[in-house]
Amino acid sequence: MRFILPFGDDFLAPEERPNPGYIGPDHQLSSPTSVAPSRRKRKLVWVGLLLLFALLLYLVVRHHDESKQGAAESRHGATGPVVISPITAKTGDIGIYLESIGTVTPVFTSSITAQISGQILSVHYREGQLVQKGQPLIDIDDRPYRAQLLQAQGTLQHDINVLGQANMDLERYKAAWAGNAIPRQTLEDQEKAVLQDEGTVKTDQGSVQYDEVQVSFCHITAPITGRVGLRLVDPGNIVQAGGTTVLAVITQVQPITVIFTIPEDSLGQVLAQLRKNLKLTVDAYDRTAETKIATGTLISTDNQIDTTTGTVKLRAQFDNKNQSLFPNEFVNARLLVTTQHGVVLIPTSAIQHNGDTSFVYVIQNNTAQIRQIKTGATDGSVTAVQGINAGDVVADSSFDKLQNGSKVTISNKPIPSGENETTAP
Repeated sequence: MRFILPFGDDFLAPEERPNPGYIGPDHQLSSPTSVAPSRRKRKLVWVGLLLLFALLLYLVVRHHDESKQGAAESRHGATGPVVISPITAKTGDIGIYLESIGTVTPVFTSSITAQISGQILSVHYREGQLVQKGQPLIDIDDRPYRAQLLQAQGTLQHDINVLGQANMDLERYKAAWAGNAIPRQTLEDQEKAVLQDEGTVKTDQGSVQYDEVQVSFCHITAPITGRVGLRLVDPGNIVQAGGTTVLAVITQVQPITVIFTIPEDSLGQVLAQLRKNLKLTVDAYDRTAETKIATGTLISTDNQIDTTTGTVKLRAQFDNKNQSLFPNEFVNARLLVTTQHGVVLIPTSAIQHNGDTSFVYVIQNNTAQIRQIKTGATDGSVTAVQGINAGDVVADSSFDKLQNGSKVTISNKPIPSGENETTAP
């Protein structure tokens, strides 16, 4: 069977094809022998176009495959050994930490208000000054209160002498009663008079002490050692007793504490350490959690769990000798719960991940071998792992070029960061 592609007049129905012997008004007579060559030429043109298209398609596909193969070879280091930076797994200790955001809280904060009414005469402190307990801060006009004190002292002195006179009379009455010179009632009346005068003297003594306290309230001193804040009143201001106007605020900064929270699920292991009377270390870091500010000790836990957040508050104390912790400052607190000893440690940057699987490239005989591992505690840039041994050499760079079985070359120079990507093959 032979197939002929329709070209030219072959597309027409038999009855529509021109008659080879027909002579039109503007045509000459055409014979079948003159039509056949033109049909063959058209067939050859179409076949040539098809062959050219097939050749172009073949070249494009081949070029794409070659480019893809070259990229794969370059990515997997097929062109030569992969240059890597090695690290050696070591045995050591690593801490188990609980991390949380904490707030620097002074042990004591004193907001001083006026306890008497009067005019402020002087302010002795400077803003931000570190004051000692008992150091003068503010003076209020004490003249009215000194006058009251003087009156109370005069009344006391008068009543003391009255009591003395009554005691002398009592002694005379006792002698007279012994000689039956006076009746019993006179002696007893004098005894009660002495007791009355003693009560009056005690009342006067109380008045004097009260006025002395009022005078002392006119001279305000620091109740604690700490740092005083900005000045809130000026000389000439009038203050009222029992008012809400704060005259000065003092916060204790040495020592100082940090209050932070931990999940209730972690409370058990903390309490277990405290029951052993162990001192748990707490480190305070800055907002970036990169710079350690101070090191302190856990001193107490709250007595109940916050049901809204499922956390419990803890308080750590810091000496703060260099005053690096500032009241109400936010810090990152790291509580060292326990320490694991004798574990295998490698840099965290050497660990690669593929989904839930963690692995490293172990270098043996200048060949990279994938080794699955189980990660444990992490402390900064170091992680405890299981699955490799201390002394194993592990790749720490060029992960974009490594694959299982890749030949490697050890380099003691740092590999550029662009070649140290952590993508799984």
